Amino acid sequence: MLGRILPNGVAAAELTAYPEDLKPHPGEEHLIARAVEKRRRDFIGARYCARQALAQLGEPAVAIGKGGTGEPVFPRGIVGSLTHCDGYRAAALGHKLRFRSIGIDAEPHAELPEGVLDSVSLAPERDWLSAVSPGTGLHLDRLLFCAKEATYKAWFPLTGRWLGFEDAHITFTVDEESPAGGSGAFHSDLLIPGQVTDGGAALTSFDGRWLISDNLILTAIVTA
Repeated sequence: MLGRILPNGVAAAELTAYPEDLKPHPGEEHLIARAVEKRRRDFIGARYCARQALAQLGEPAVAIGKGGTGEPVFPRGIVGSLTHCDGYRAAALGHKLRFRSIGIDAEPHAELPEGVLDSVSLAPERDWLSAVSPGTGLHLDRLLFCAKEATYKAWFPLTGRWLGFEDAHITFTVDEESPAGGSGAFHSDLLIPGQVTDGGAALTSFDGRWLISDNLILTAIVTA
């Protein structure tokens, strides 16, 4: 599923069922030595997907470390992103010579818990939800949350800085021939200054893709 919203050149791998014999890479075991079982399965599953994606890129299946704020640390020359939710783990990776950052997120296609929307959204985003959500049968509040998560994951490798839910204004479009569930694009306007890119342009926004299928919401941002 994830490959449907990623551009050519980005390698993706996903798990919808967890193999009972799946073990952590020996170089990663110390990172989850005290983790509870659910955390271990998410960690192991997502990093297994990362090694599958590395193989697609022609890279060795090495351990995936963890940075100071919990972010995955990929091998030199590789950018990527990991995600997991109930029943799903995935990774998307690409070569740094071609892509600057990748941010993906997966969420169950379900309504956000009560009280969460106000803390993760801006007033214009809530106005949009109020106008379009009734009658769609889609949990667009969770789609908004999923897009914000992907935005942060694309932002952090470029800046090394925190980005709050209130720091990005996200708008959505729907594909004209959207499949069952739905698909489309989204635009994240960054409301705080980002770093200047190598070409001298300020980092002001991201563009991404979204998909709702098989009771999952997937979002992806890939910057070239």
